[in-house]
Amino acid sequence: MNQTESDRIADYLRPTVTAAGLFLEAVDIKGQGKDRIVQVLVDYEEGTQAVTLDEIAEVSQAISTALDADTALDQSPYELEVSTPGVSRPLTEPRHWRRNVGRTVRVNVMGQDNLSGELTEVSETGITIIPTIEPPKKGMKAKRGEPQVIDFANIRRGNVEIDFSAADKVSDEDLEALDEEDLDTLESEEDSNGH
Repeated sequence: MNQTESDRIADYLRPTVTAAGLFLEAVDIKGQGKDRIVQVLVDYEEGTQAVTLDEIAEVSQAISTALDADTALDQSPYELEVSTPGVSRPLTEPRHWRRNVGRTVRVNVMGQDNLSGELTEVSETGITIIPTIEPPKKGMKAKRGEPQVIDFANIRRGNVEIDFSAADKVSDEDLEALDEEDLDTLESEEDSNGH
C-alpha cells in the first residue's frame, strides 16, 4: 500500500469519523498481506477535552464496519488500530494549538531560543505564550515572563510539555491524552535517570 491508498481510505472514512463527532487526523497503512495494519488517528476538532476510551471504542466499531463495506479495499485481513495522536504529537496546525490553550508548550521560534510557557491564546495568525523563566538556582520557583505573540510563520516546531513533578496540576484530560507510546517513553526516561 502506498500514500495514495492511505489518502483514499482517509477520504472514505472521514464522514464516518465526523458522524461520531470526531476529526480524522490521519490514516497510515503499514505492512502487506496478512501483516497489514491500518492505523487511524482521531481527535476533537476544537476544544481542550480529551477523547475518551468509550469514544475510541465507538468510533473503532464504526470504522471497522465502514472498512468491511469498502469494496475498493483489498479484502485481505488487516489489523485496525484507532487512537488519538497523544501529547507527543507536534503542534503543526492552528487547530492543534487551539486544542492546547492553557497547557505548557515548548516552541522552537526562528531566530530565537526555544520558549516554554503557558499557551494563553491562539489567533488566525499566531499564538500568545507566557514564557516560564527558569530560576537562577535549583530549588527556587520559576517565574512567568511577559506575554509574547509569535506568528505561525516564525514557529519551526511546537510540542505540549507535561510537568510530572507537579502531578497535582495535571488535569484528567492530560492523563487521558497519554497513549501507550508516551507511557513507554516516560518509563524509559525514568529507567535511564535511575528512578
